[in-house]
Amino acid sequence: MEECKNSSMILDCTLRDGGYYNDWDFPASVVAHYLHAMVAANVDIVELGLRSLKNTSFLGASAFTSDAYLRSLAIPASLKVSVMVNASEFVADDVVMADALTTLFPERAAKSPVDVVRIACHVHEFAKALPASSWLKERGFTVGFNLMQVAERSQEEVEALAFEANQWPLDVLYFADSMGSMKPEQVRQLITWFRKHWHGAMGIHTHDNMGHALANTMCATDNGVQWLDATVTGMGRGPGNAKTEYLVLELADRAALTVNLVPLMGLIESYFKPLQQKCGWGTNAYYYLAGKYGIHPTYIQEMLGDSRYSEEDVFAVINHLRVEGGKKFNFKTLDAARNFYQGTARGTWCPQDVLIGREVLLLGAGAGVEAHKAAIESYICSRSPYVIALNTQSKIDSDLIDARVACHPVRLLADCVEHSRLPQPLITPASMLPEDLRRALGNKSLYDFGITIEADHFGFAENHCVLPNSLVFSYALAIAASGKAKRIYLAGFDGYGADDPRSKEVQATLDLFQDAVPNMELTAVTPSRYVIRSKSIYAI
Repeated sequence: MEECKNSSMILDCTLRDGGYYNDWDFPASVVAHYLHAMVAANVDIVELGLRSLKNTSFLGASAFTSDAYLRSLAIPASLKVSVMVNASEFVADDVVMADALTTLFPERAAKSPVDVVRIACHVHEFAKALPASSWLKERGFTVGFNLMQVAERSQEEVEALAFEANQWPLDVLYFADSMGSMKPEQVRQLITWFRKHWHGAMGIHTHDNMGHALANTMCATDNGVQWLDATVTGMGRGPGNAKTEYLVLELADRAALTVNLVPLMGLIESYFKPLQQKCGWGTNAYYYLAGKYGIHPTYIQEMLGDSRYSEEDVFAVINHLRVEGGKKFNFKTLDAARNFYQGTARGTWCPQDVLIGREVLLLGAGAGVEAHKAAIESYICSRSPYVIALNTQSKIDSDLIDARVACHPVRLLADCVEHSRLPQPLITPASMLPEDLRRALGNKSLYDFGITIEADHFGFAENHCVLPNSLVFSYALAIAASGKAKRIYLAGFDGYGADDPRSKEVQATLDLFQDAVPNMELTAVTPSRYVIRSKSIYAI
């Protein structure tokens, strides 16, 4: 491949890495504007998407980046075209590599619009995937391998990877700061390790968890790395990548070149900035901590895209994954961080001992508790219900609260210090908690009521329950039902906005509960948006 305008190759992979936010469905007018802007910005290579064999739902053209699609674009002659393939698509035991590659690349490079093929590869796939470089080189493509998650590898492991790479005809060996955890000194060290056996071109793909993406990229070029990845506005999963608009300015300044960013900035204002506001890529404190603790950024991205996760929840999950490990993203792991109650439900506390035949008042976190505090306290003093506060809610006189309840795993993680200070006993699945969380609760008086999660189902036993979800509200309802309470009053269950998915989840929980115990009187006594029996706290 011919040398670029300066000593570094700038590879913009916006349409590939950014596609995780819009299903790789970039409007044709945006792609045309983008190609023009890349030429003006002195970008050398554009990675216009993925090549994939998977087709199980609608994805846009850049998820497949076929030769036919590429021919439909007016690609300027000065731009080289790259596509990326995931090694996992052709190294599986039930896949014949040559057959998969033939399907992915039916045309030789001389006829295809594709110049560069990059293979994204985990360390455990590397040796098995490397023969693909021979197949692609024989067909005339420039070949790169992008090694993911190498920052935590030892010197011996990195040198062994470099030795393996040196046995095959790839053109460029990339390393990706997959967790966004690296600093410039680590970049320098990693390059030194690779250089023991690998003497060909090197590339770097940085993530911006800790705000080091550009600094790490510039450090890499100072240490002989020629191929530099970037994306417009840093668009990419989670915290994003080095920003193309910053990188081209830095390199142009070093090379005393002029660069025209006017087309690119116009495209950023018209398309990428509104999309960023909608999708939310870019670093923040959560991504910073994920980078610091080696947690895969997709965990953060998934939580930030799910309104059920509060700020406390996100921090608590980060702390959980810091201990349990989160280098590889797995939806089951994320679910475990929210719900680690597994196996047979068990407990030692029987709610009937204190609740049978009594009124129960559940105190939620809504504004209705504080707004009607005097009336609620008057009711408690005159009727002596058993008062259960959800989590750490403390809007009424603490002496009037009989117990607190907590079961949501990440809330427990986030609130354990506060719970240890509060005077009331805590109803929680104590014997099912991780040992480190039990220790964090110190000498707290715990009422051990077991729990298991089973979708769309409530079940009530003497010392445990079955819940449809891990909401503390569900748990509190089940405690009252298991305890054979006379009736349940709800205060501070105001509800969320109409479009908030939490509203649907809570309403579904209410409906399931009332179906499970149709004779249980369940009544909201402060304002509530939920479809439920309602009375006024001022008249009960």
